[in-house]
Amino acid sequence: MKSIQARLSLGLIAVLVVVGVVLAQLTLWLFEAGLQRYLENGLRKESENLLVALVRGPSGLQLDERRVSAAYQRPFSGYYFRIDFDQGTWRSRSLWDLDMPKPSAPGLSDSHELGPEGQQLLALRADYRRLGQDISISVAQDYSPVREGFRRLQQIGLGMGLVALIIVLVLQRITVTRSLRPLERARQQIAQLQQGQRSQLDAQVPSELAPLVGQINHLLSHTEDSLRRSRNALGNLGHALKTPLAVLLSLAASERLKGLPEVRVQLREQLEQIQQRLARELNRARLAGDALPGAQFDCDAELPGLFETLGMIHGEGLSLTREVPPGLHLPWDREDVLELLGNLLDNACKWADSEVCLGIAPMADGYQVWVDDDGPGIPEGQRLQVLERGQRLDEQVDGHGLGLGIVRDIVEAWGGQLALLESPLGGLRVSIELPRKF
Repeated sequence: MKSIQARLSLGLIAVLVVVGVVLAQLTLWLFEAGLQRYLENGLRKESENLLVALVRGPSGLQLDERRVSAAYQRPFSGYYFRIDFDQGTWRSRSLWDLDMPKPSAPGLSDSHELGPEGQQLLALRADYRRLGQDISISVAQDYSPVREGFRRLQQIGLGMGLVALIIVLVLQRITVTRSLRPLERARQQIAQLQQGQRSQLDAQVPSELAPLVGQINHLLSHTEDSLRRSRNALGNLGHALKTPLAVLLSLAASERLKGLPEVRVQLREQLEQIQQRLARELNRARLAGDALPGAQFDCDAELPGLFETLGMIHGEGLSLTREVPPGLHLPWDREDVLELLGNLLDNACKWADSEVCLGIAPMADGYQVWVDDDGPGIPEGQRLQVLERGQRLDEQVDGHGLGLGIVRDIVEAWGGQLALLESPLGGLRVSIELPRKF
């Protein structure tokens, strides 16, 4: 979500900056062009007034200064003119002893400077014919104050633009955050779903997300229903096959085959392998559905009952303790966790002298589960052999009864690791590391 907000913010900044700069420059250019047109009209009227002020005198063409504006009489007043005709050039007194260049072509020009202060002149040259002579009148006005005004306007506009940009970005961030809040809530709910803390997503979402949430909830319901039916079907299959296998095993051990000892042995071995293989594969298939939505093992609620049952089975002289943080929830199916812990604790209780301890601790990337007992344990060399072989643990460790195949199957199905270590209590420690579900 943060990356989406960052991309939206950067995109909005880029768009606002580009559009703002273009609009600001276009507005200033249009304003300046309009002001120049306005000033051009004023200068044209001044040139026409000067043209009217040209009269015929005793010695030829002369300028009637009574008709000339007083602004042309003050030195460096900001208003200037020059009149070029056949007999010479007249300049306004406001030029003092400076010369104003004659524009190279009729029309408006803003490329001239005048005086020690570097006045920027906006000049207009107009060509006329009066009293039989060609006359060129150039009228100029100091344009520096206008340019300074434009610079101040640009600075003010830039400052206001930055303030407006900051305000828009703040409003945009608030708007985007509120708009994306349902997505963030849905992401959190999906994470809770993966951790087993809920089984459905909330249906109270904006109309734009309603179809997506509805499809996800429908898929979750369908998946949960399919897994439940598969588990029920596997359970029914297991129960249906147990009785025929038991009958066949009974027949293999009966007196009817007494005269065929080799057949009895082979038949019994094959039936036992079928029974073990069937139980193993049914357990593996059932474990494939451990990710039911909302599946979770509550240690505080489930462990006391498990310990009470084990205490009743193995007697009151056995001390059962646990090292489990309060309020711990394991994100796996309750039945599978009970089967895992039940098998481990049951085998530890069988071989313990007086004490068995269960420990569960969350880690950064998962959970660690260990079971300690103070029994005879397993020599280190045999431990390595047990883990290197790919068979069931209860077949590999003679007489210890450590592990039913389902223990290893559950650990492997969850992507965990199982290790046999020396227990601080003097016996065996079974240590299991399970990765966290994301």
